[in-house]
Amino acid sequence: MPRILIVEDEAIIRSALKRLLERHDYTVSEAGSVEDASQLALNEFDLIISDLRLPGEPGTTLISAAAPAPVLIMTSYASMRSAVDALKQGAVDYIAKPFDHTELLETIERILHQQSMQHGEPPAITDDGGSQQMMIGNCTAMQQVYTRIRKTAPADVTVLILGESGTGKELVARAIHQQSKRAKAPLISVNCAAIPETLIESELFGHEKGAFTGASASRTGLVEAADQGTLFLDEIGELPLDAQARLLRVLQEGEIRKIGSVETRHVNVRLIAATHRDLRALSKSGEFRLDLYYRLNVMQIELPPLREREDDVLEIADILLDKACARHERPGLRLSRAARQDLRDYPWPGNVRELENALERGVILAEGHLIHPDDLGLAPTPSRNHSQANPAATPSADETAQGEDEDDLSLEDYFQHFVLEHQDQMSETELAQKLGISRKNLWERRQRLGIPRKKTARRPN
Repeated sequence: MPRILIVEDEAIIRSALKRLLERHDYTVSEAGSVEDASQLALNEFDLIISDLRLPGEPGTTLISAAAPAPVLIMTSYASMRSAVDALKQGAVDYIAKPFDHTELLETIERILHQQSMQHGEPPAITDDGGSQQMMIGNCTAMQQVYTRIRKTAPADVTVLILGESGTGKELVARAIHQQSKRAKAPLISVNCAAIPETLIESELFGHEKGAFTGASASRTGLVEAADQGTLFLDEIGELPLDAQARLLRVLQEGEIRKIGSVETRHVNVRLIAATHRDLRALSKSGEFRLDLYYRLNVMQIELPPLREREDDVLEIADILLDKACARHERPGLRLSRAARQDLRDYPWPGNVRELENALERGVILAEGHLIHPDDLGLAPTPSRNHSQANPAATPSADETAQGEDEDDLSLEDYFQHFVLEHQDQMSETELAQKLGISRKNLWERRQRLGIPRKKTARRPN
C-alpha cells in the first residue's frame, strides 16, 4: 500500500485530503510545516504532497530533502511562474487549489505508476558457465525494461523484444526465462537470420526420414526440443512466410507437424521473439503475417539504443574493459580522461557490441597503463553543439519578454487563453490531454470561467 505524506499548514485542508486518500487505500501521514516533516524519514514515502507556501521554509525545500521520493506541489497562488519554478527545482508535478478530487487522484496514480516503472531492480542472469551477472544500467529507459521483465516473466505469455542490433535482446530473453515458472526447463535460442531459408523449417519443426533429399534420419525440431521450456527466436522478421504459418499453428493450437509426417504433436512452449525491424510495416508489404504479429505482440519490451542511455555508457565500458583485460592478461589498464569523453560522446550505431569491440582494440593497442582515444579507433563524429553555431537557436529579446509575460499569467488566465486559441482546431479530448486534465474537469472549468463550447456549424447538404 503506497505511503503518502501531506505537508499542509491548514488543518482543515490537511484532514480532508487525508480522508480522501485513505478512502482510496493510501497510507497517509501528516505534517504542518517543512520543519515537522523533516522529523520523518522522508525518503521512505512513495509520494510527498506539499503546499508551496508554508510557515518557515517553502514546500520546495522538501524536493532535495526527500530525494528520491517525488514531491507534488500544491498552490493556491496559481501563477505560471511559481509552478514553473517548482518544476525547475525538481517537483514531479504541481496542482492548483482548489483542486478537483478526481484530477488529484488521477495525478497521484500517474506519478506512482511512473515511479514504479522507473525504479526496477536489474535482474541477475546466469550464463551457460553457471556464473551470475547483473544487467547493467541505471538510466530511466533501462529501469523501465527491468520493471517489464519482472512483471512479464511469471505471466507465461508471448513476449516481443524490440531494439537495434547489439542492444542485448538475448540477455532480456534469458532474464525472462530464468525468472519464469519454466526456469528449470530448457531455453532454446535460435537466430532466424543465421539459418538458410531452405533449412529453417526443418530446424524448427523437425523432419521424418526421407522427407527430402539428404534426410537420412528422422530429426527432432527445436520447437519440440523446447517443450515445457522457452523458445527464443531472434531476428524473427527474417523468418520465411511458410515457416511463419507453421509457427502461427504452434501459438494458436500448441501443435507441430514434422516435415514429411502426417501426425501432429502437442507442445507446451513459451515463445519469446526479438527483432530490430518494424514487423507492422513488414506486414503491410506482405513480408510478415499480420495475424502472427498480433500473436507475438502480447507483451512488448523495447530496449533503448546505447546512445540514449546517458551515463550507462561509461559504467558498461568499465565492466567490459575489466573482462577484456582479463582475457588478454593486461591487468591495470584504464581509460584516459579523453578516451572516456570520446566514449560518452560517440553515437554508437553498433550499440554494446561496438563498444565491446572498441575496448578490445584499446586493450590490444595500448602502450602504457592508459588507453587513449587513438587506441579505441572510433570514427570521428560531428560536434553536437549546433546551438552555438546557429544564431536561430538563440531566442530574441522579444521572445524572452514574451516568455516572461507568459510566466506571469495565472493558471486560470493560461487555461482561458489556451482554450480560446485552440478550441476551433481541437476536440474536447485533445484539449483536455494538452492541458493535462480530465474532460470532466475541462467542462467544469469552462462553466466556472464562462467559456461555453462552440457548436460546430452544420455543413449545408
